[in-house]
Amino acid sequence: MGRFIRGIGLSAYFFLCASILVIFSACGGGVHATKAGSPSAGLPPKPTVGIVVDHQCTKLDRIPVQWIQAAKANLHIAYGHTSHGSQLVTGMEGLVRVKGPLYAFHKGGKAGALDFRDTPFSEPYMDLGYPDRIKWSKETRTYLDSHPEVNVVIWSWCGQVDASVTEIDLYLSLMNELENDYPNVHFVYMTGHLDGTGLRGNVHRRNEQIRAYCRANNKILYDFADIETWNPDGVYYGDKYPNDNCDYSKQADGKRDGNWAIEWQRTHTEGVDWFNCEAAHSQPLNANLKAYAAWWLWARLAGWDGR
Repeated sequence: MGRFIRGIGLSAYFFLCASILVIFSACGGGVHATKAGSPSAGLPPKPTVGIVVDHQCTKLDRIPVQWIQAAKANLHIAYGHTSHGSQLVTGMEGLVRVKGPLYAFHKGGKAGALDFRDTPFSEPYMDLGYPDRIKWSKETRTYLDSHPEVNVVIWSWCGQVDASVTEIDLYLSLMNELENDYPNVHFVYMTGHLDGTGLRGNVHRRNEQIRAYCRANNKILYDFADIETWNPDGVYYGDKYPNDNCDYSKQADGKRDGNWAIEWQRTHTEGVDWFNCEAAHSQPLNANLKAYAAWWLWARLAGWDGR
């Protein structure tokens, strides 16, 4: 080795070692790496960079089947919500009817289904703002203490994201405390549904507060509001005062005379491009997109890089 180093020079030797290290890293070296792009057994560690699931994550056919299977094999999800948050669930239920057992889920995850526990807490009708802004956190702790197998927790808002800066800071602080106290659990942050007040409205500002915090602190974010802001073709409605029903103002004058979901459904084939399902306070297409994004999230948490 000494003769080799002297022969090529010390600087060249260190450059060679560094190059080998870079090549190893780029090839996916690490505890959970197997074949390139393939899942390994067990849930991977928490991501070191943030994950944002938004309207860009609603292309179901882009999610590799092996990562859907990895999510079903490794995730144990507890989801708390009230009516608006049910859009994810009813969309996922409709997806099973249309696409089949690949997307199967239920509490316990038997027969190869995703272990998805819908409102499993002591009071099922509860969210991030109801009955108050703290109880969800206490319920989460109680549930995790008695169900240590759960490794994903996600809570949604109803209308209570229309709050003060201080109240949203409380939400962010409670989530961060949970992350610190339960380091083996993925906690998913969420924005609140649109309310038609537009880019200058308080709901948009509070959602931006949540987004900024998640970006700055490498959190996992399911951007509920952003998914309601774009149609599947990438047309943006955020500057047209959209609401949770997908109504919007064509002239951006505050008069809601359009509905982007209904318009898209009318020009596309039901059962092929979209499927009918229940969607609380909204249209089926919105719940479709929420379900697609949910599966994107599950795959990312299972270790998929999103590419």
